[in-house]
Amino acid sequence: MESKKSPKADLTKNSKFYFAIGLCLALLLSWQLIEKKTYDDSPIDIGVLDIEDDDDEEVPLTEQLKTPPPPPPPPAPEIIQVVEDEEEVEETVIESTETTQEEVIEDVEVLEEELDVDVPFAIIEDPAVFPGCENLKKQELKNCFQEKIQRHIAKNFRYPEIAQEMGIQGRVYVSFIVDKDGNIAGIRTRGPDKNLEKEAARIIGKLPKMVPGKQRGRPVRMPFSIPITFRLQ
Repeated sequence: MESKKSPKADLTKNSKFYFAIGLCLALLLSWQLIEKKTYDDSPIDIGVLDIEDDDDEEVPLTEQLKTPPPPPPPPAPEIIQVVEDEEEVEETVIESTETTQEEVIEDVEVLEEELDVDVPFAIIEDPAVFPGCENLKKQELKNCFQEKIQRHIAKNFRYPEIAQEMGIQGRVYVSFIVDKDGNIAGIRTRGPDKNLEKEAARIIGKLPKMVPGKQRGRPVRMPFSIPITFRLQ
């Protein structure tokens, strides 16, 4: 059976095309409405802003009056004292302090103070003399003194038994003074153990009496120091 409608009378033939055109026109109209700008056409009242007002305040000019300083006081009148010729005026006599040849100068006795200072062995003029070192020169006296001290230490040396059992060894520094009478005084020791220090002090305490050292021809105290080494074999 044949259709009676003509294909040209079909209304749904281009419906999609017309729908697309209508959608584009609707989008274009919406974009134009969004982008449209409006302005206020009402006139602006310029009189609201007063640009002539100025906050600067004019300060009136004042003139500073300078007061002149007061005049200086008049000078005091000079008092002139009249002295009669009959009045006696005492004269001041200044005696000269210079000595003349006629004056006798008394002899002044100068007392030399005794030298009570410690003069080290290295700089003393005349060192203490160890027994057996007499009649030697100054430098030889010092060498003989040191040699006799070493011999004395080696002769009287005795290792403490307690230190041997504990295995203690080391060096003890001993200092002493040969006083103005030639005696040994002021023994001081410093070492790793008290037993070693005690033995070193005992050895130095057995030094014989010596001829005291002299400085400027007068006896003085002469300090001396020497190390004693304790070593286990």
